[in-house]
Amino acid sequence: MDDIVKAALAKWPGVPHCYGWLGLDRRGRWYMRDDRTQAAGPFPASKGSLLTHDKLVAFIERNYLSDEQGQWFFQNGPQRVYVELEVTPLVWRLMPDGTVRAHTGVEVAVQRVLEDEEGRLYLVTDAGLGLVDGTDILAAADRIESGEWQPEPVRAPDLPGLFGYVQSPAERHASRP
Repeated sequence: MDDIVKAALAKWPGVPHCYGWLGLDRRGRWYMRDDRTQAAGPFPASKGSLLTHDKLVAFIERNYLSDEQGQWFFQNGPQRVYVELEVTPLVWRLMPDGTVRAHTGVEVAVQRVLEDEEGRLYLVTDAGLGLVDGTDILAAADRIESGEWQPEPVRAPDLPGLFGYVQSPAERHASRP
């Protein structure tokens, strides 16, 4: 977490959390979801505006964490902005040198490979579960074909429960009394 964010948290404790305003798609792209977008439907059916400002995206990714309930958020100064997930909280990219990196740029070690009923690949890593970016599926297929990776079957609807993450913190928050 950035030092400026830590300082803002200390200076302004108790700022209310924000729900529904930020989404992460299956490619690891961030979307800003204003009131109108949220009123049009849940993420990802109503995505919002793709964030393309490099410094803003980098700031979000440096301050992207999860809470004790498995809800992922971006700590924006003193405010916690919970993230709506299209699939998983992390998206993996396979690098030409053989390493695997999260959409946030963090390099990880692969522990297991999972394949769901639709043929999507997930990696369980030292940083948690994530979906393999669809643009890297050929590189992933090469690793499977070589025997480096041996996918285990999994049902996509079971993943949040198995790996302890919440796809829609906004929905969860709205259902609380």
